[in-house]
Amino acid sequence: MGYVVCMRNVSASDAKRNFAAMLDAVQREPVVICRHHREVAVLLSAQDYEQMRGTRAEHARDRHARRHAPLSMSEQLLAQLLADEESGDFGR
Repeated sequence: MGYVVCMRNVSASDAKRNFAAMLDAVQREPVVICRHHREVAVLLSAQDYEQMRGTRAEHARDRHARRHAPLSMSEQLLAQLLADEESGDFGR
């Protein structure tokens, strides 16, 4: 099971007025920017962003590898399947 990360919410106008403070705050945790009581953006540190990109790239590589991994079959299993096919027992 995952975990919930509580992030600081800031209005867009407060973020604009206190941008330097926002840059300091995101070094500790991401900050959610809200406009008209709706979440519209998340400001995060460059380190958190790079970590997120790295994690996403790892998942994409893993998915690609699983999709395109060659099917491996032992020589013994292949011989048995071919023998079954030749004898007419294939699929029984």
